[in-house]
Amino acid sequence: MVKEGYYFGLPLLALGLIGLVLYGYGPIGPGLGAILILLGAFVFYFFRNPPRNIPQEPGLVVSPADGRVLIVKDEDYLGRPGKRISIFLAVWNVHVNRSPAAGKITRMEYRPGKFFAAMKVKASAENEQNVFSLQTPNGEMIFKQIAGLIARRVVSWKNPGDVVERGELIGLVRFGSRADVWLPREAQIVVAVGDHVKGGSSVIARWSGGKAESLEAEEELALAGSRSL
Repeated sequence: MVKEGYYFGLPLLALGLIGLVLYGYGPIGPGLGAILILLGAFVFYFFRNPPRNIPQEPGLVVSPADGRVLIVKDEDYLGRPGKRISIFLAVWNVHVNRSPAAGKITRMEYRPGKFFAAMKVKASAENEQNVFSLQTPNGEMIFKQIAGLIARRVVSWKNPGDVVERGELIGLVRFGSRADVWLPREAQIVVAVGDHVKGGSSVIARWSGGKAESLEAEEELALAGSRSL
């Protein structure tokens, strides 16, 4: 479980226990106390962070979130042809988000917005969101954390300039949301609408370009080249 689970869950459990202790002072005590304890237990469940097996094969792009693939479509981004994958997170899904690939976060933009239901098409453009630009050895990709109707906060644990590995935790969206990934058109999408995916472990695309997968490997190649001069 991530730390946010303790922030939101422990107060509910404490208030629930107080409600149970006050049982003798009126009928509302046990009922309210039980409800608060159940809510606290749900919060702990919501903020869970189960371990994931991150695939190591070069050229893979993994899902940034748990959920159901909602959209797979051709879409330009800032004039560049590419493809977008949208994933809908129901309230019962794991809500921590992971980096789809290894690379360097060159830009992270917070965009305030509306709170349409995350399954609506316009949510990708109009809802509150964090937009990450990730520079990988194969090129630049974009992924978004998008708030939904119930989710009112997108949370990032990373900053521009941070280097991340494939499947590394990067943040979360609270209580129902959406995650989008944009890839250049040469990437091969391997999921379809309706597929259920898991963050960090489910492969959503293949995008190798014949280059090294991690920045460390790229740096090692550059260092070896400088030594040979």
